[in-house]
Amino acid sequence: MLEYMKTILQKVSFDAALFERELRKALVLLHPSERSVLRDWCYQQFLDVYKPLLDKYFHQPVYAK
Repeated sequence: MLEYMKTILQKVSFDAALFERELRKALVLLHPSERSVLRDWCYQQFLDVYKPLLDKYFHQPVYAK
């Protein structure tokens, strides 16, 4: 699932709203250990473009819906 979510995030990275929606989905679906891997990967891949968005979602507790 982690690799799938990475692929989706790369494909929607052109649009901030889509990226945010898919990032929220990923955080709900992934196991906590996978979330930390996703966090590191996102900061490596998207730091220049989406730093405020990444900070918003990775610096707060994740709650399942």
